Amino acid sequence: MSDENDKKPENDPQLAGKIKDSARQIWLAGLGAFTKAEEDTGRFFDRLVQEGEQLENRTRGVVEKQIRSVEDRVGGVRERATGTWDRLEHLFDERVSGALRRLGIHRKEDIEALESRIEALEAELSGLRNRNGRDEEE
Repeated sequence: MSDENDKKPENDPQLAGKIKDSARQIWLAGLGAFTKAEEDTGRFFDRLVQEGEQLENRTRGVVEKQIRSVEDRVGGVRERATGTWDRLEHLFDERVSGALRRLGIHRKEDIEALESRIEALEAELSGLRNRNGRDEEE
């Protein structure tokens, strides 16, 4: 029976050593794979960052071009809107002025012009009175 016990795998010292060596090799292979993956991950990450920067630079140019295009279009629309608004404002002023004239209400500029004419006439009249007063005294 001892021959049969010696043939059992549990009792084989070489087999146990081989299993132990295999387990150690598997463990070391796992550590090596982990280290390799860690190194590759760092390089892979750096490569991703580099590609991201390149993509950002390319898209930044496209985006800036689009922004300039939109700003130009907005400027054109603003100019047209301002011109339209100015024309509308002028038309409104003319209509209001016409309506006020028809109602007998004069514009501020008309009243100021009349006030200036009255002041000039008063000055002229005063000058005439002063001259006539001197003529009568003589």
